[in-house]
Amino acid sequence: MKEKNMTENTAKEIEANGHFARQENEFSTPFGTAVGQLPVEAGKYRLLWSAACPWATRSAIALELLGLTDVISIGKADPMRPVKEDADWAFTLDDGDVDPVLGIKYVSDAYLKADPNYATRPTVPAIVDIESGKVVNNDYFKLTNYFENEWQAFQSTDAPELYPQELRADIDALNQIIFSDVNNGVYKAGFAQSQWAYEKAYNQLFARLDWLEERLSKQRFLFGDRLTDADIRLYTTLARFDAAYYDKFRANKKRIRDYENLWNYARDLYSIPAFKNNTDFHAIRVHYHQSGHLSGTAKLFSVLPLGPDEELWTTPNNRAEKFGPVTNLVTQPGEK
Repeated sequence: MKEKNMTENTAKEIEANGHFARQENEFSTPFGTAVGQLPVEAGKYRLLWSAACPWATRSAIALELLGLTDVISIGKADPMRPVKEDADWAFTLDDGDVDPVLGIKYVSDAYLKADPNYATRPTVPAIVDIESGKVVNNDYFKLTNYFENEWQAFQSTDAPELYPQELRADIDALNQIIFSDVNNGVYKAGFAQSQWAYEKAYNQLFARLDWLEERLSKQRFLFGDRLTDADIRLYTTLARFDAAYYDKFRANKKRIRDYENLWNYARDLYSIPAFKNNTDFHAIRVHYHQSGHLSGTAKLFSVLPLGPDEELWTTPNNRAEKFGPVTNLVTQPGEK
C-alpha cells in the first residue's frame, strides 16, 4: 500500500476554503473523584509522548516541574514518523522497537485497544491505563491542568503552583488565545491549502506574537513574577519556531530571535531544568524536516538542517535583571 504523507493524513482536517481545522480529541474523560472520572492513582498510567510534539512536550515539562515522573511513567516515541499506511508514532527508540511497559510497537495500538474503530490520527500526548493497555485520555488541551490540580496529592513538596485558583480564569482565557493564534496558528499557516487561509493564519500569528512581545516587555512571565501553565504552553511553540515553523511552515516574517522580549523570555524558561530536559532540538529538526511532510523512501534522501545553533539557547538573558526573582520556584532560572 502507498503510504500517506502528512498532507494526505490531515486531509480530513482541511476545510473547503483551505483552512486547517485540527481534529477533536476522542478520549476526554477527566481525572477526579466523581463517578465516571478517571481515578487518580500512582503507578496506574503511562504518558506516551514524543519530543517532537509541542502538545506532548508541555505535558512532559509539567510532569517534571511537579515531581510526578515517579507517579506517572513515561513512554517516548521516535520523532521520525514510521513508514506505514496512516500517520502514527513508533517506539523505535526502545529495545526491540517495543514500548517496555505496554509491549506495543505503535501509539495507535493503544488507541485501537480503546476503540477498535478509531479512524483518526493517533496523537500524543496520550495517557494509557497500564493494566488494560487502553488510551483513556488524549485531551492535550486540559491534560496539564489535571496534573496541576487533580494530582496535587502526589506532587513534590517544592512543586510550583502553576494553575492557582485566583488566576485560573485568566490563565484559561490566555491559553485559549495562545492556542488559537500561536500554538495552532503555526499549523494553520503550515497546513493551509489556499492563499487566503495561509495569509489569514500568518497575519494572526504575527499580530499575536507582537502582542505577546509587548506584554513581556513589562513582566518576567505571562502572569508577572509567577511561572504558570500558560508559560509552558507558549514556550513549546517558541522552542520550535526558528528550527521548524519559520521555514517549514512558511511562518517567515520574523524569527523568535528577532524579538527582544520573546527571545529573552524563551531562554529564561529554557534555563529551568524541566524545560531544558524536555527540549530536544535534534528531535524537532528530524520530525519537521525529515518526516513531517515526507513519506516512504523519500526520507532516505531528505537533508537534515544543522541550524539554528542550539548554543544560543544557553546564552545569558536579561529577565531576572529586569524583573527580579520568580516567586513560585525554589530554584531560580539559570541556577545549577
